[in-house]
Amino acid sequence: MSPRSPSVNEELRRRSRERLLQATVELVAERGYEATTLGDIADRAGAARGLVSYYFPGKRQLLQSAVHRLMHRTLHAALEREPRCDDGRERLARAIDAILGLARDQPLLMRTHMAGILTAEGFVQCPEQQRLAELLRDTVVRYGSAEADADYPLLRALLMGAVVAVLLPGAPMPPARLRAELFQRYGLDWKLGVPPDGGPPGGTLR
Repeated sequence: MSPRSPSVNEELRRRSRERLLQATVELVAERGYEATTLGDIADRAGAARGLVSYYFPGKRQLLQSAVHRLMHRTLHAALEREPRCDDGRERLARAIDAILGLARDQPLLMRTHMAGILTAEGFVQCPEQQRLAELLRDTVVRYGSAEADADYPLLRALLMGAVVAVLLPGAPMPPARLRAELFQRYGLDWKLGVPPDGGPPGGTLR
């Protein structure tokens, strides 16, 4: 039997990494961060325990990569859904709705993710985060930004702040209110993206 080619080995490694990331999202969403072990993740992914350590230095880094992957996939699906649209304002509206939607639909996972970023471990630079950053930066460019290198970090900060506000224990902000604030800041029509039922809070937007 001939040895596998480098390209086949690379594809197998990619698939193994993807399975670990998906298993992490599933388990942390189901059980929480503390109740999920690296062994649990390896078992769910059908991988050897040592493979987790091969790809990731620790559980926190694994979780950040897994959530960044989920955010990238969710954002990409929102931007490319039918009917496809190249209008920059529509794409920015879809991006805002996609991220707010994750905070609404995956509260435990996103709260855990944000808590990790705000600790001393900080922000993990990984391929998944880089792909997410490229997609958000492209959204800013298509929106019409003349200074994308400055405007992209601002959009990222505003979205992160909105996610924290939605998930804040004891004093959460309604997603529709945060959506209205973001849409007003960027001059977006309320009907763009996927508007929630009931119209804009206070009827402040078109």
